[in-house]
Amino acid sequence: MPWRTVRGNIALALKLARMPEDPPAVDRLIALVGLSGFEDRRPAELSGGMRQRAAIARCLVTRPGLLLLDEPFGAVDELTRRRLAEDLPRLWEANGTTTIFVTHSVTEAILIADRVIVLSPRPAKVLAEIDVTLDRPRSGKMTGTEPFRDLIVEVSAALVDGEAQGGVPIAAQ
Repeated sequence: MPWRTVRGNIALALKLARMPEDPPAVDRLIALVGLSGFEDRRPAELSGGMRQRAAIARCLVTRPGLLLLDEPFGAVDELTRRRLAEDLPRLWEANGTTTIFVTHSVTEAILIADRVIVLSPRPAKVLAEIDVTLDRPRSGKMTGTEPFRDLIVEVSAALVDGEAQGGVPIAAQ
């Protein structure tokens, strides 16, 4: 909400969920998403990445058991995208939230996920489930390592197999 501060936007989720106000939880999430010092700023005063971080904090404040993020980095620049890809797993792990993260970027999927699921075109069917066993925390520096490259090859092969089965797989669209 453009007229609310970062703190007010995050706290709004509690109100809409008919949960009690919890200023310490809101402040904890503000710190966790790296927005300390910006809690009284409005969205227009924030960068795209900061607005995205505030939106994620708003989702997490209600302590959901499941969080669905569909292309959450689509509107941010590449540097912010990389930073968020490194920071997000730390955020949902700190809250114990199972997260389904939809992306069309193979590299991003491997950096973020514990498991990559490649889907076929409509109607979606699982073409491949690939475990990502790389150590955490993960960073962009890992992308040049052999284990990372091996995972890129494996996920990419699943995408190509899906294309051969009658269309462009969802993960590649």
